[in-house]
Amino acid sequence: MVLTEKSCAEFAEKLASKEPVPGGGGVAALAGALGAALGTMVANYSIGKKAFLGMEDKHKEIIDKTTALREKMLGLVDEDAENFEPLSKAYGMPSSTDAEKEEKEKVLQAALKVAAKGPIEMVECIYDVIKLHEELVDLSTKLIISDVGCGVQMLKAAIYSASLNVTVNLNSIKDEVYVEETKEKVTRLVSEGGKICDEVFDKVVAVLG
Repeated sequence: MVLTEKSCAEFAEKLASKEPVPGGGGVAALAGALGAALGTMVANYSIGKKAFLGMEDKHKEIIDKTTALREKMLGLVDEDAENFEPLSKAYGMPSSTDAEKEEKEKVLQAALKVAAKGPIEMVECIYDVIKLHEELVDLSTKLIISDVGCGVQMLKAAIYSASLNVTVNLNSIKDEVYVEETKEKVTRLVSEGGKICDEVFDKVVAVLG
């Protein structure tokens, strides 16, 4: 059974075990998916309301985009687990001789980039959902705007968590160009995304009083 087909209780139990997956990466992707789902829900409840007549196309756009991003991030929960397997095997390779050490390092470097792929995609997807919440906060009915606040808090935790899973792999990668480019992109998205989350949350608090 894939991780996303488990019940909430089963997923949490597996997460709490000594098994290598799921871990922080899977949790970051799941949190991002839940943040996206909250955005979809708010848009579904707000569409067609008297205060937002004429904004139906924007609500539909947000619904379509958050739905697609939710599905993408749920897929990343399992992809992240699958991508960890080659890295786990690489760490277990023999390294008694110079030849073995050289081969192990070659395999390890490739596996580290594979392991970093999922969390990098998570950061990108989560940032996109955060931007949609930035629009949604001004298109939400007051009765449900608290869920926009819940969504951005979930997304803020998710994007910071995903970035840590990028960093832990980058720290062992020797391809300096790859590391520098990846760090620059991830740092920018996390910084901008976190700032937007705070601004959206403050708007929600101001509306709720």
